[in-house]
Amino acid sequence: MESVLEEVEFLARSPNRVEVLRLLAEDRQTRDELAAATGASQATLGRILTDFQERSWVRRAGAQYVATATGRLVASGFTDLLNIIETERELRDIVEYLPTHAMDFDLGRLADATIVTPSQTRPDAPVKRVVDLIRDAEAVTVFSHAFNNQSLEAVEARVAAGEQTFRAVFSERAIDALADDAPLRRQLESLLDADGAEIRVRDEDIPLAVTTADETVHMLLRDENGVLQASLDTDDDAVRSWARDTFDHYWRTATPLDAADLA
Repeated sequence: MESVLEEVEFLARSPNRVEVLRLLAEDRQTRDELAAATGASQATLGRILTDFQERSWVRRAGAQYVATATGRLVASGFTDLLNIIETERELRDIVEYLPTHAMDFDLGRLADATIVTPSQTRPDAPVKRVVDLIRDAEAVTVFSHAFNNQSLEAVEARVAAGEQTFRAVFSERAIDALADDAPLRRQLESLLDADGAEIRVRDEDIPLAVTTADETVHMLLRDENGVLQASLDTDDDAVRSWARDTFDHYWRTATPLDAADLA
C-alpha cells in the first residue's frame, strides 16, 4: 500500500505531471505542443517525460509522445479521483442535510449541481431559486413534505394562465399546513380547480422536498429541526431518472386531493 501511495503522491505533487499525462492520454503530442498547453519549460517537460517513460506510462513515437495502456489507465483513474474530491468539496458543507438514505443515485452525479445557501442579506435564497425555476417551466412535478407559499403562488399563477402543468404528491401534514392558512387554502383551492393541475396526498411522510421543473431537479435541504439550510439543483440524467421514478412511486401510493378535503 505504501508504494502505491508513493506513486499517487508522485503524480499529485505536480499539476504539470497531471496535465501532461491527461493530454497524452487523450492524444499524442510533441514536446512543443505540451509546452504550449501546460506552460511548462522544456527542462521540466524533459524530467516529466523521463519519469513517465520509466514507469511505462508514456512511450515515444518519433517526435511525439503517447500514453501507453497503463498510462491511460492511471490518467483515467486519477481524473476520476480529482472529480470525486471536487464533488466532495462542493457537498462538504451540506452533506449532513442530504437525505442520502432516499437518494438512489451516485453522489458523483451532483458534480455540476448548483448549490444555494441562505445568507444574511438573502435568507430565502434557496426558496427563491426553486420559485425562479417554476416560473420558467412548462411542466412541474413535486413530491414533498412541505409546500411554501411562494412556490404555491408561482404555480397557481402559471397554471391558471394555461402556461404550465402541475402534478404533485404531498404528505398529509403539508396539506394540513396550507389548509390552516385561509389565503393559502384559497390559492390551493384555485389550483385544484384548474385543468392543468393534479395533486395527491400521501398518509405516510415524504422525507424529501423535490421539484422537477422541466429538465431540472431541485431539492430543498433542511436540518433535523426543519430549518432550511440549502438547496441544490441539477439537470443530470441519472438524477432526473431517479426523481421521475420516485415521483411515480409516491403518485401510485397516494390519494387524489379534493377541494372538499380542505374544509
